[in-house]
Amino acid sequence: MAPAVILIGVFAGYPLIRSIYMAFTKVSPFTGTMDFVGFTNFQKVFTDPDFSGYLGRTAFWVLGCVALQLVGGLILALLVNTRFPLRGVYRGLMMVPWATPSVLVALMWKWLLDPNDGIVNKLLLAGGLVDRPVEFLSNPSTALPTLIVVDVWQGIPLFAVMILAALQSVSGDLKEAAATDGCGPVGVFRHVVLPAILPTILITALLRIIWTANYVDLIFILTGGGPGVSSTTLALQSYLTAYKSTDFGQGAAYSVLQAALLVVFVVMYLVLTSKNEEKK
Repeated sequence: MAPAVILIGVFAGYPLIRSIYMAFTKVSPFTGTMDFVGFTNFQKVFTDPDFSGYLGRTAFWVLGCVALQLVGGLILALLVNTRFPLRGVYRGLMMVPWATPSVLVALMWKWLLDPNDGIVNKLLLAGGLVDRPVEFLSNPSTALPTLIVVDVWQGIPLFAVMILAALQSVSGDLKEAAATDGCGPVGVFRHVVLPAILPTILITALLRIIWTANYVDLIFILTGGGPGVSSTTLALQSYLTAYKSTDFGQGAAYSVLQAALLVVFVVMYLVLTSKNEEKK
């Protein structure tokens, strides 16, 4: 285990410890010197009038993205687990959104949603669904929901592939036995399939929660956190504070708080998995 431990320590452990220390310092953007200031950076964060908004938008962003990806991925996995022509080809193609770099996804959707030349607005206008172009990304009420739609489009394939792999490991004999005992399709799914794929769902959801909470590039490219701060999450505010306002200490304080919040989900996952193992 030594090589893995060393790599994790160098590339993850050291930056994490340095970030935590940086959150308690004032960093000079020119010389890089750090002066210890205690909890001053955290006081600035908590007294920021927009701080509660960052938390609320982060929760809405993460829960909205992950919940929709989970439901969509489960439905897609159940569909591609059935037999139909060219099933193998479709299974490969459905991974294209997930395999596409996030920067390219953001640029592609920025063009699709453009109010002047975007194909989405052209279709809406042609279908008579709207009487004027919709400002998806520049309207405070639609910016964050639009970002969620884009992230869901890219993230559904991950859930679908992970759940599909779990579905294929479910014993056919168990499903046949449940059907023989009088369970219909819903009963077989509830009592046999769902318990078998639940561990996969939990670990995939946990990983996606962490990734989505830390997601910056998609939001930054499409809206920059705007209009105003209507689509600014905690992770994006950490980046903007550190690299646009050059306040690396306060930016680190934002990131440390977010890391502490994500630890809660990790603990919840460990509790659920330990209970599941006790039942076995």
